[in-house]
Amino acid sequence: MNGVQSTADRTVTAQEITDDNLQAHLLDGVSRSFALTIPQLPNPLWHIVSNAYLLCRIVDTIEDEVALTPEQKRAFCHEFIDVVKNGADAISFARRLAPLLSARTIPEEHELIRNVPRVIEITRRADPIQQEALTVCVETMAEGMPKFQAQNLRHGLAALSDLDEYCYYVAGCVGEMLTKLFCHYSPDIAKNEDELIKHAVSFGQGLQMTNILKDIWDDYDRGVCWLPREIFAERGFDLHELKPGQNSPQFREGLAELVSIAYQHLSNALRYTLLIPKEEIGIRYFCLWAIGMAVFTLRKINNNLNFSQSNRVKISRRSVKATILATRLAGKNNTLLTLLFRVAGRGLPRTKQQA
Repeated sequence: MNGVQSTADRTVTAQEITDDNLQAHLLDGVSRSFALTIPQLPNPLWHIVSNAYLLCRIVDTIEDEVALTPEQKRAFCHEFIDVVKNGADAISFARRLAPLLSARTIPEEHELIRNVPRVIEITRRADPIQQEALTVCVETMAEGMPKFQAQNLRHGLAALSDLDEYCYYVAGCVGEMLTKLFCHYSPDIAKNEDELIKHAVSFGQGLQMTNILKDIWDDYDRGVCWLPREIFAERGFDLHELKPGQNSPQFREGLAELVSIAYQHLSNALRYTLLIPKEEIGIRYFCLWAIGMAVFTLRKINNNLNFSQSNRVKISRRSVKATILATRLAGKNNTLLTLLFRVAGRGLPRTKQQA
C-alpha cells in the first residue's frame, strides 16, 4: 500500500477525549462484547472503530425494528447513507426515526438514535481515508440489508449462498472496513493488505454465523429465521416445522453442519489475526477475544443442539476471562495461538476442508 502514513503517534485532542467518553457510553449500552474489545485497540483506532461500530449499529437498529415496514426501513437506510456520505441533516433524520422505535427496541438503542447527530459529527471529523472506509461499509450494509426485508423470513433463507450474502452485508463488509482502517493506521500492517483482505469477509461471517446460531429463538420470536432451508432439507427436515424445543435428529444434524461452517470461517479469522504484526498486540487482542468468545459459543451450541432459549448457549464470564487470559499469555506466539484455537475447538464438527 503506497503512501501510507502512520497515525499511531498522532496527539489525541481534548475533543476526541470527549467524543470517546460518549462513544464508550453508547457502546457499553448496545454491545458489551465490543465495549470490551474495542478499548484494546491503540489510539486513534479505538476512536474511529468505536464510531464505525456505532454507525453499523444504527443500520442494525433500523433493520431490526419490528414497528417499521420494509418500505420505511429501506427509506431510512438510504437516507442514512446520505447522512454519512454527504453530511445530510442528521438532526432531522434522528428526530423522525426516534419516535417510530417501539418498546421492543432496547432503551440503549433509543439513546443511540437520539445521538445520531453527535455520532455523525465524530464521523465527519475523521480524516478522508477513514471517512471513505466508513462510508463504503455503511453504504454496503444499508443497501444490502433491506433486500432481505421484502422476503418472508419466517421459514428461513432458501440456500446457504443466501446466508453468505446476508452475512456479507451485515459483517463481511465490516471486516473489509476494519482492514482498511488497520492498514491506514500502520504501514507494517499494510504490507499484508492483500492477504488480509482475502480473509476479512470470512472473519466477519464467522462471527455473524455464530450470532445467528445463538439467536435462533430470539429471531424466531420476532418472526425471522436466517437458517438456510437447503441445509436442513438435505437431511429431511423442513424449516416450516421449526419451533422452540425442536428435538428432531435431522434438525440437529443441520445445525451441526452450520456450526462446522462457522468454525471454518473462524479458522480463517485466526489466519487473518496472525498476519497482524506481533508488535500490534492491541489489534491482536481485539481480534483474538472476538474469535475466542465465538468458539466457546459454538461449543455451547454444539453441546446443546436442542436448546430453545438463547441464554442456554450464552458463554459464561469464566469463558470470557479464560479467553482474555489465554490470549494475553500467547498473543505474540503464532504457534501457541494456533494450538489454543485447536484445543478450544475440540469436539466441534469439521467441514470436509478441515477434516
